[in-house]
Amino acid sequence: MPVSPPFLPIAAASRVRPRWALHPLLAGVLALLCGAATAQPGEPLALRATPLLAEQPPSHVGAATTVYGQRVRGRIGLETVLEGQAELRQPGTVAQAERLSYDQGSDIVTVSGGVRLNKAGDRYTAESGQLRVDAMEGFLLRPTYRFLASGAHGEAERLEWLDRDRASVIQGSYTTCPRGGPDWVPDWIVRADRLDLDREDDEGRASGAVLEFKGVPVLPVPALSFPISERRRSGWLPPTLGLDNKSGLDLSVPYYWNIAPHRDATFTPGLMSRRGVDLAGEFRYLENDYQGRINANLTPNDRLRDGRNRWGYFLRHNGQHDSGIDGIGRVGLGLNLNRVSDNDYWRDFSRRGLSLTTRLLANDGALSWSRGDLSLHARALKWQTLQDVAAPIVPPYDRLPQLTARWGRSNDRGFDYAIEGDFTRFRADPFWTGQPNAERGFVQAQLARPFTRPWGFFTPRVQLHASHYRFDGPISGGATSASRVLPTVSLDGGLVFERQAGFFGRDLTQTLEPRLKYVYTPYRDQHRLPLYDTGAYDFNFATIWAENAFAGNDRIVDNNLVTGGLTTRLLDPQTGAEVLRLGVAQRYRFSGQQVTLPGGLPTARGLSDLMLGASVNWDARWAFDSVVQYNLDTRRSTRTTVQARYSPEKFHTVSAAYRHQRDLRSESLDIGWQWPLADLAWRQGEPGGRSVGGGSSCQGKWYGVGRLNYSLQDRRLVEGILGFEYDAGCWIGRVVLEKLNSSIHSSTKRIMFQVELIGLSRLGSNPLRALRNQIPRYQYLREETSSPSRFTDYE
Repeated sequence: MPVSPPFLPIAAASRVRPRWALHPLLAGVLALLCGAATAQPGEPLALRATPLLAEQPPSHVGAATTVYGQRVRGRIGLETVLEGQAELRQPGTVAQAERLSYDQGSDIVTVSGGVRLNKAGDRYTAESGQLRVDAMEGFLLRPTYRFLASGAHGEAERLEWLDRDRASVIQGSYTTCPRGGPDWVPDWIVRADRLDLDREDDEGRASGAVLEFKGVPVLPVPALSFPISERRRSGWLPPTLGLDNKSGLDLSVPYYWNIAPHRDATFTPGLMSRRGVDLAGEFRYLENDYQGRINANLTPNDRLRDGRNRWGYFLRHNGQHDSGIDGIGRVGLGLNLNRVSDNDYWRDFSRRGLSLTTRLLANDGALSWSRGDLSLHARALKWQTLQDVAAPIVPPYDRLPQLTARWGRSNDRGFDYAIEGDFTRFRADPFWTGQPNAERGFVQAQLARPFTRPWGFFTPRVQLHASHYRFDGPISGGATSASRVLPTVSLDGGLVFERQAGFFGRDLTQTLEPRLKYVYTPYRDQHRLPLYDTGAYDFNFATIWAENAFAGNDRIVDNNLVTGGLTTRLLDPQTGAEVLRLGVAQRYRFSGQQVTLPGGLPTARGLSDLMLGASVNWDARWAFDSVVQYNLDTRRSTRTTVQARYSPEKFHTVSAAYRHQRDLRSESLDIGWQWPLADLAWRQGEPGGRSVGGGSSCQGKWYGVGRLNYSLQDRRLVEGILGFEYDAGCWIGRVVLEKLNSSIHSSTKRIMFQVELIGLSRLGSNPLRALRNQIPRYQYLREETSSPSRFTDYE
């Protein structure tokens, strides 16, 4: 019997054997002997896995042959003939027919009349056939077949087994559409003069093939290859077709190269109607200690850009590498390289690469080493800035190099302490930055003594920051170097109160968690120091507790303030899941802030804005989250974010977010969804019939998908994706429109359409990545699943 290609699960076996009932007392004794938990009255007996049901028969199990029949005749050791519900069984193989003849000398089984064959879950029927059992060679006449792993099925004039891994179907058909009534016509089907199925290579090859869709031949192909399992294989992938307002019609034909189980590559030649030839490639690798990918694109002689050669490459690598030197240990290497040919690349090819949503492309390489309490890092970072004449940006500083070291311990006799050092050379074009390049070194040490109890915590901490600058040229005031030493002292404490509570008939645990933190940092004049890596933190629930108001090391804010907060939570006592959280936090400055960024306004003495937050996850279907920054002086919110999501079940999700920043005059509404629009069903024949396809019945489901980001301030759609999906069971259709902004006044618009023939291929452009990336909690209509067991249709 051949090892047939794996496909989807099959319908239940047509033949049901008698079921025997055990006396309850005997059943309980057997359950105890087998080690199973005793079932309660009225509950089914729990089953557990057993090695006797292994997917592959154990090696010590011999290929014993067992035969059954109503009438048996023959000669001992030579020939056996069975008639009337004849059956032959071997591990993994069951053959049934009205008449079965087994020649033991030649090991040939001849079957006729109602032939049914089950090989590892793949099922066949035929009028007659012959099979050499051990060699798995033989044939079936006028067979039908159904494959376990995909549910693909078909019929043929003849099926020939060449060996255990290869079979040929003569004048056959292939589809995954479930069979209907006598007038059934599948939505799609491949008809071929010959289908060669090779399980060893996981490949199907068709010659003289034609693809029919809705009864209409749409794609005649002299030769066609397709995968017969989920395992990767080399070969040409279906062509992709796209259309956008910049490049025009985009046609590409990818070739996939399965180099090894842990390495692969994809080469994608293509043609854009407005630009010309396009070449792309991707190489991926995954090892035990490292992984990465390389993407590259080339568009020679771009007709829309004066015949220039356009290119880009994007590389990611992360891993730990053995140095091979005793006592040195393992060294980490991380690479993030991104480079393109010109400033307009991100605007013209917004879908390429790993990240082209920004005009700043990092070329970053880092080496790391750690052993015990000590860690060392060496880094080189160089930026490519894609400039726009209408909206120029100041390039960030390159770090060539950056060297850091850290030594620290936690809970050493109750103390936490650490010391960190950093040396960085900052380089950039002074034309853009307006300040000299520099070398900066700093050392930061800290000592803390946490006191932690179940009912609360208290952590006194002291920090010391010392830094030194050496500039390439004079800064304001004429200095070519500068130094700064600043201490910081903080006291952080909180309490946790708990009580059992009940709300809306639900038992919950309620907490009350007050927190208070005092921070003191003396003032040092730093306004002459250039900024190399420093910016202001966003004001939120996390940064309100930070000792420094700035990210980076060029500014250390002067502080004499206390921050207070109160949080209450409702927790599920069984799972610990957070059902509700309400929080409030605010700062009080005993003295006004003096250290600011250039152009920044100092914070006056007194109360800060009030932070209010709420999060509700009453059940898995609903989620709500909101944050409000409220100004007590103006009695108006400075910033408001409100987000909600409803996901009652698979393929049903709606999310909405409202964001308002008064100081930036920004107000937007963001809505995303995936939701069934309507169920379409046409039934003929007996009520309750259920199949997908043409002829006797047809069922399908429409889904609406999309995400819209609308600016209420500007009254325009900033970005959006909108589409429809239709799931017909054995095929899925998708049509998606997408708009991506490439500047304030221009955008890229494209249309993507795809027909996915389940178990065969996807035709058209591929919108799945865009849908998954942009729609929160979007789910594929066909998630990848593990192969079903060969016992799914055991008989």
